[in-house]
Amino acid sequence: MDISAGGEIMKYAQEITIEPVKLGDDGAIPNHPSFPLLLYRNVIEDDDRPVNILSRNNWLGAWHGAVAPHHHYHSTSHEVLIVSNGTATLLLGGAQGASMDVRQGDMIVLPAGVGHKRLAASKDFEVIGAYPDGRDYDFCYGYEDERPEKLDNIRQVPLPDYDPLYGADGPLFTHWQR
Repeated sequence: MDISAGGEIMKYAQEITIEPVKLGDDGAIPNHPSFPLLLYRNVIEDDDRPVNILSRNNWLGAWHGAVAPHHHYHSTSHEVLIVSNGTATLLLGGAQGASMDVRQGDMIVLPAGVGHKRLAASKDFEVIGAYPDGRDYDFCYGYEDERPEKLDNIRQVPLPDYDPLYGADGPLFTHWQR
């Protein structure tokens, strides 16, 4: 399923399942006031080149690593996480959030403000992370004194121009609208 001149391969949008998860403010982790977290299931396959696909869709600043084992969120950027290896259980949205099992091939699109934390993972668990337009991102931990500024930051983060995998007409825009 070659979808680009660069030869990156991935499933067509019609072939994937997207789980939108709306998370409320828990008093510490604000989550996003309008946009749900999006979990794209089994979208990336072994032969795909996710960093190239992300870059083509202007989700830049790609890194490889893990999800931190403590609650945190970003107030200045949305974030995409692609599970490139292994499995994990993540707690998304703060202490009262949703526990989700993810595995190689899954992708999570986190709107600004959505908390995320690794609860458990296989030894080989790894994600690729990136940000729309390569936006700078901060690390926020739900401290009371940071809250007013971070809430204002979250409201100012623009809608991305592209779905991280499917571009300008991708399924992200079905779920994220201003």
